[in-house]
Amino acid sequence: MSRFLFVAPPLVGHLNPLVAVATDLAGRGHEVAWAGHAELLRRLVGPDVRVVDCALPDQVHRPPELTGPAAFRFLWRDFFVPLADAMAPGVAAAIGQVRPDLVVADQHAVAGSLVAERLGVPCVTSASTSAELVDPLAGLPKVAAWVADLLTDLRGRIGDPTAVHDPRYPPAGVVAFTTRDLVGDVPLPDGVRLVGPAVSPRPSTAFPWDRLDPDRRAVLVSLGTANVDAGERFLRVTVEALATRPQLQGVVVDPGGVLGDVQGTLVVPHVPQLELLARCAAVVCHSGHNTVCESLWHGVPLVLAPIRDDQPVVAGQVVATGAGVRVRFGRVTAEGLGAALDVLLDPASGYRDAARAVGRSFRTAGGAPTAADHLAALASRTPATTP
Repeated sequence: MSRFLFVAPPLVGHLNPLVAVATDLAGRGHEVAWAGHAELLRRLVGPDVRVVDCALPDQVHRPPELTGPAAFRFLWRDFFVPLADAMAPGVAAAIGQVRPDLVVADQHAVAGSLVAERLGVPCVTSASTSAELVDPLAGLPKVAAWVADLLTDLRGRIGDPTAVHDPRYPPAGVVAFTTRDLVGDVPLPDGVRLVGPAVSPRPSTAFPWDRLDPDRRAVLVSLGTANVDAGERFLRVTVEALATRPQLQGVVVDPGGVLGDVQGTLVVPHVPQLELLARCAAVVCHSGHNTVCESLWHGVPLVLAPIRDDQPVVAGQVVATGAGVRVRFGRVTAEGLGAALDVLLDPASGYRDAARAVGRSFRTAGGAPTAADHLAALASRTPATTP
């Protein structure tokens, strides 16, 4: 049996796929440990799993109006790089304690890859979004060069300064939780293994199931956990569109409580998303990769309103499959959003058929068990040199 150290950022959407893989490996008898934000990790992995706490940088607030390259720069300069600097001592301590055969690090927990290379431990990164695989900065060479410089400076502080590869794509490879059906026919970086989404049960969330109307088609509306400040206008537009379609029942996720009670629409702070998707006819969302993949897994088509970061790329990928309709987050009207829902839900449009086809590709790929097979094979043939 092998020892694995998972390194993750304090972001639930990045953690969920890794938790599924780690659980699978542990079920096979492998030793699994984690490095990251202990409080968040313990809520997801349970109290009995070994967790080495890592420091976090001072909390930063990204202005909701910040989008495009400016939002991307903020994310790297003010969050991902400070996060790596803060986590590095904890990751080094975890490697010393666990002595892993393989480190598995989220691509945005860069400390995992860089500290592992410095200490001579093989590392595989995990791509929590398919947008990372298609060179999203290809059309922005100055931004790409800026990120490369940031990573070079970071490597000088916490990694091996003699290494030259992008730490997000280490020599041992990348596990990507997607499939060709979603990514499309594009060249992929060397060493990428497409395993499909790691969809697995999560801790239950209280939900008023008795308030779902069996005579209406349910539409889930969610902007994820990181877009609360930016979403009030969009949520109100969506509620207005749903109000004119009595055959639909909106289930609107409103963690900020900005909507209050809405007649005919179920407004809740949180939902058991996987269980709810099994009952949904459509999803309206921000194009977050987890929500997109979980929807497609269930064969549910989407109205996509990307806000920033990888979301425009993911939205484009879904539209290319024929499983979704894209609207403009900041400009769409109730009339426009309603029209998007109408075409999406028209059986003759083919959107649900396309969503089901992508979902079948996800299931065929295997998800967490396939990722675990791959990682176990790598760990058995890639000995670490940890002192």
